[in-house]
Amino acid sequence: MIHYNDYVIELIEQDILRAYNDGKVDYTERQDLLKLRKELLNRQAAEPVNQAELLPDIIAFNEALREALKEMYETARRIYRDTLSCDYGEHLVVTARCYLGSNYPTLHPLQNDSRDEVWCALRDSGYNPLYEDGVSLSTLTLPSDFRESFDDFIGLTCPPPNWNEGLDPELTKDLHLISAFHHLFDHTNFALTDFIFVRDFRTEITMEVVTGE
Repeated sequence: MIHYNDYVIELIEQDILRAYNDGKVDYTERQDLLKLRKELLNRQAAEPVNQAELLPDIIAFNEALREALKEMYETARRIYRDTLSCDYGEHLVVTARCYLGSNYPTLHPLQNDSRDEVWCALRDSGYNPLYEDGVSLSTLTLPSDFRESFDDFIGLTCPPPNWNEGLDPELTKDLHLISAFHHLFDHTNFALTDFIFVRDFRTEITMEVVTGE
C-alpha cells in the first residue's frame, strides 16, 4: 500500500509550498525538494504489490493521455490546413502543446486543503522546467512535423512500442505506454502517483506568421 500521507513527504511538501509562496525566496533554486519528494513516492510505487495496485490507473491514464494528444494532433493539423488558404503561405507556423488539467485530480486517493497548492507548484515550469512544453518532450510544430504520423508523435513506431522504463517490465510489457507517459515519469518532477489519476487535459495551439528579413 502506498502511504500518500507519509509524514516525511508531508514535511517536504510544506517546505516546497513555503519556498513557492515566499516572494523572498527564489523557489527555482529549490527543485531538490521536488526531486526528493518524487524519489520517495516512486520508491513506494516501485514495490511490486503497489505497481499491481496502480496498474488500472496507469492504463486508464495512458489511454486518456493518448486520446487528448490525438485530439490535439488532429485539431492542429486541421487548423493548419484550413489556414493555408489565406495569404500566409509557407510562413505560417502552428504549434500545439498538451498539459495536465489545471485542477487537482479528483480521483487521487489523497484529498486535503493543500492539494491544490502542491498541484500548482508541480505544474509551474520554474519548479518543473521540462514540463514547460507540456506532457510531450517536444511540441507538435507544423509544417515541420506535418509528415509525422500520430503513432510517430506518441512514440509507438519505436521498437518495442512500449515506453515502460522504470516500471516492472513483466507487469507492463503489453501496455503500449506512449512516449509522453515516459516523459512525465522520467524527465519531469512529477511522481508517478501525481499524474496517473489525471483524466482532464488542457491544449494550447498557437499560430504565428514568420516573415523573412
